[in-house]
Parts: sequence; structure tokens; C-alpha cells
Amino acid sequence: MKLLDPRFPRSNRYHPDWVVARGSGGANALWLMEWLAEWLDLEPGMRVLDLGCGRAMSSIFLHREFGVEVWATDLWFSAADNLQCVRDAGISAGVHPVHADAHALPFEPEFFDTVVSIDSFHYYGTADLYAHYVARFLKPGGVLAIAGAGLTEEFEGEVPVTLRGWWEPDMASLHTHAWWRRHWHRSGILDELRSESMPEAWKLWLEWQRAVAPDNRAEIEALERDCGANLTYVRALARRRPQALLHEPITSICLPYERKPLLRDSEM
Repeated sequence: MKLLDPRFPRSNRYHPDWVVARGSGGANALWLMEWLAEWLDLEPGMRVLDLGCGRAMSSIFLHREFGVEVWATDLWFSAADNLQCVRDAGISAGVHPVHADAHALPFEPEFFDTVVSIDSFHYYGTADLYAHYVARFLKPGGVLAIAGAGLTEEFEGEVPVTLRGWWEPDMASLHTHAWWRRHWHRSGILDELRSESMPEAWKLWLEWQRAVAPDNRAEIEALERDCGANLTYVRALARRRPQALLHEPITSICLPYERKPLLRDSEM
């Protein structure tokens, strides 16, 4: 098992056994994080939210490589397990594991310089108002950036022949990079939008699956059939407009109860 690629010199330094052990999805989080970081101006001491961090591999990478302070936040994976991994990496002061739902984040407004998400944002970020929600945690001018599985072209109705037998209904959350750019533009609070697909991404996706889940024949065979016709990795970046006004989310509406007649007949 090599998991080496000349496009990712930083990732190549990490032991493949550790990378596979901390894997949690359909992508090598180090490759995607290094690819995304090409667009980020990260400086030591910056506060970064790693949203949907999985088993904290990308969070550890961010701190080690760029010196940023990371809040490794995930709902599905144990914060205690991630904390032990962080301690074993010797960086307890730089990475803070948090167990939280992406729709109920326990942070103060404008706390982060950057929010990143690796191969998870499509699970919770496609709703029209989610950009408004997550942008509240960014400082004005802060960056929201994602990378993960996506499509080369949007399709409706029939699933492409190459993906049948693997595609499931919840994969409808996968989109093209251009879809993310339009989606964020519609929010009205993000600008400086950038997005693109990774060339030959399907080959990296296939290599990763063969390394971490060799028995996952449905996905492996779909990738082999598709050869990048529909499946790819995408990245997208936007910046919170400094003058954007973000409304506080409504958490409850308290109105006094006032008794009224239930039926018209009771008024007579």
C-alpha cells in the first residue's frame, strides 16, 4: 500500500497505516485537505473549524502543516477517540475535538477565521439557508471552503448506466462544483466565489477505495465503469462579505396562550 501521489507532497509524509486507520469515507482526507489548502491563506494561530472532520485526520494535518488552531467537529465519530488520536500525535493544544451536529454548533458568532469541510458538506450544507447559518461563525471576511465527492454534470431522472447498482437515493446530495458556486451566490452573503473539479479525480477515488475497502465491490466497480464520466472530486471557496447582515436564527417563539372558541357554534 503506497498512497503516494506527486501532487500531494505534504500528505506523502504521513504513514499509510495511520492514514487508512483514520479513514472514514470515500476519500483520502489528506489529499483533499492539501488540495483545498492551495486556495487558503492559512497562518499560525488562526482559528479553523473542521466541520464534519470524521476521525480528525484532516484536523491533525491542518495543525501540523500550517500551525492553525483547529476545532475538529463531527456528529458521527467519537470525540473521545479523536482526542486520543490528537494526544498520540502530540498536539493536544492545537486540535480540539468536539461532538456536535452541523445544525447546532456550540460556538460563538464570528469565532473562526476559516471553516473547512472535507467530503461531508453535501450531507448537511445543501439547504438554501445553511450558508446563512454557518457563516455566522465566521469573522467578516472569513473563508468557507469545501472539498469532496461530486459530479462532473448534474443529471435528473435516470441514474447514469455506469453508476447503477451502486447509486442510492441519498447520493442526490452530490453536485458539481458549479452548482456549489451558484448555491452560495444565491445566499447573498458570500462573495469571491471559486470552484473547480480535480482532474483525474476518479483514479484517486478508486485507489483509496481499493486501499481502505477492497471488499466494497459495488463502489469499486462503479468507479471502474464510470472512468470519471460522472464522478469526481470538487472544491469550492467563498468569503463572508464584510458588510453582510446576518439575521439571528429563530430558536423559539414565545406567545401567551389566549383561550378562544373552538367551533363557530360555540359563539351562539
